[in-house]
Amino acid sequence: MRLYNYIILFCLSLFLINCGENNTEQQTGLAININTKSLLLGDTLNLTITNPKDLSISEVSFALDGNPIIQNEVLNEVTLGEKTLTATVKYDDQTETLSKKIKIYNNIIPAIYTYEIVNTYPHDMSSYTQGLEFFNGELYESTGQYKKSKLRKVNFETGEILKNIDLDDNFFGEGLTILNNKLYQLTWRAKRGFVYDVNTFERLNTFNYGNSKEGWGICNDGKTLYKSDGTEKIWLLNTKNLSEQRHIEVYTEKGKIPSLNELEWINGKIFANIYQRNGVVIIDPSTGGVEGVVNFEPLKKLVTQHDELDVLNGIAYHPERETIFVTGKNWDKLFEVKIKKQ
Repeated sequence: MRLYNYIILFCLSLFLINCGENNTEQQTGLAININTKSLLLGDTLNLTITNPKDLSISEVSFALDGNPIIQNEVLNEVTLGEKTLTATVKYDDQTETLSKKIKIYNNIIPAIYTYEIVNTYPHDMSSYTQGLEFFNGELYESTGQYKKSKLRKVNFETGEILKNIDLDDNFFGEGLTILNNKLYQLTWRAKRGFVYDVNTFERLNTFNYGNSKEGWGICNDGKTLYKSDGTEKIWLLNTKNLSEQRHIEVYTEKGKIPSLNELEWINGKIFANIYQRNGVVIIDPSTGGVEGVVNFEPLKKLVTQHDELDVLNGIAYHPERETIFVTGKNWDKLFEVKIKKQ
């Protein structure tokens, strides 16, 4: 059974790319050499310089994504994914900068989690769910599709719509999160997000994306906003000006996990829906490493089957109940579940 579940994890990971390519070599033949083809978190980065012309090298300094490192650096306090390794080499009153692309993978096999359905509630089947979050015991939802996108406050037990606003027809609604009584809602390809007063739904501000590709999911840890863009990247946003400070890349020990969608912060971890996979990965936000996976595929069979039925999307944590609520795009049910490690 564990093998079967782990195959599911591989299905979530679409394309695995090998480590270590794009070596920059000048006419001197100098190059960065690493003693391994695959780098994992916790590995020692044994670095040497290939010097085929036996130049008189006086000094070498290394950096990883612009941050200085030592020759035998242990890859502990780093994020995962694609990195640029550089070496500044001084020889014969000359200076040459070398570069090499590397990838760092996670050093654990993700745990498999199972779930137990605690309760089932009604959900608006016309809602193309993109974002889901509890705030002060109330459920908030963002829905998508052009000319159908909405922002809602919902009674999760009855499905009653308590508050609703429609987005302009040219915006495709995406994820949402709430921090300091402000509700942040993303849109898909317009590269624009909205900020509302959580109590009145009055729009307070708009913000533009930076280097992130699109707007998909968003969550927060009480201080920082985390934004997905449909790739393996999660961007960290400054809450004061909503600028993108940096990003993490989500990787297993085998490769990257692309198509990250709806996000939820749960007890120090990021839970992320994977678009088209009906599964959720549990991510260490300090590294981007995948620590667990939950396969919610069976839930789709428990909702009304219809032509517009789409994939799982929408995950919200209820801290008082210590349960997770999940639904999907055009699902007529909202499931309250508890998860546990298998």
